[in-house]
Amino acid sequence: MKKYSYVGISFIILVFGIIFIPRIIERIQSTSIVSNDRMSAQNPVANEKLSYIKTNDTLKKVPDFAFLNQDSLMITNHDYKGKVYVVDFFFTSCPTICPKMSKNLAYLQEQLKEYDDFGIASFTINPKRDTPSMLKKYAENYGVTNSDWHLLTGDREAIYGLANKGFYIFAEENPAVAGGFEHNGYFALVDQDGYIRSRNDASGNPIIYYRGTVGVNEGVDANGEEEQITILLEDIKKLLKSNER
Repeated sequence: MKKYSYVGISFIILVFGIIFIPRIIERIQSTSIVSNDRMSAQNPVANEKLSYIKTNDTLKKVPDFAFLNQDSLMITNHDYKGKVYVVDFFFTSCPTICPKMSKNLAYLQEQLKEYDDFGIASFTINPKRDTPSMLKKYAENYGVTNSDWHLLTGDREAIYGLANKGFYIFAEENPAVAGGFEHNGYFALVDQDGYIRSRNDASGNPIIYYRGTVGVNEGVDANGEEEQITILLEDIKKLLKSNER
C-alpha cells in the first residue's frame, strides 16, 4: 500500500510541476509580482491615469480663496476654473528653498507657454512683508510672463489655513530657522475642476505632492531626493491634453 501511496504522491507532484511552475516563472519574469511596501517604492508610474487625493473618502478639492496678486487684483479659486495649475507656498525673502522652487516654476512656465489653460498660484507665507509691490518685484526677478501665474498675498490666518488645512502643506513662523519661516517645498497639482491630483508610486499609492526643491538638471540633491519637476511636467501635460479629470 505504501508503494502505491508514494507513486500517487509522486504523480501529483509531477502534475503540479508541469502545470504550475511554468506559470510562476512566467509571472516573475513579467514582473507581475510586485512589492506592496510603499517605503520601497522609488519611481512613480508614468503610464497610468492620475489619481484623485481623498480625505475621509472624499475627493480633495481646493478650498475657496481670495487674495491680492502682484498687480493688486483680487484673485480667487474661481479664476482658475477650467485651468490646470500648480500651487506652492513661499516668501520673497526666503534664503533657502524658495529660490529653487521659483526657478522650477519658471521652467514649467517656459515649457508650457503654448498652453493658455495652464497657471500657477504662489501664496506668500509672509504677507506682512510681501505686499503686492514686493511680489511684483519678485515676479520680475523670476521672469513671470504667464498672465495666470499669480503671486498672492492677504490675510495671514487665511493663508496659513489654506496651507496647513486646505493643502496639508506645512507652513509656520519659526524665528529659529533661516528667514524666520518654515515650510514644505512641495508643489500641488490641481486639475480643471479644482481637484488635487497626482500620479501613483510603484505600489499604486498616490504620491500626493511633487518635490519643488530639486532642479531638472540636478538629478539628486544633497539629501538624496530625486527631482520630480520632469514628472510634474509630464502630468500637467497629461491633464492639459486629455479629457481625463
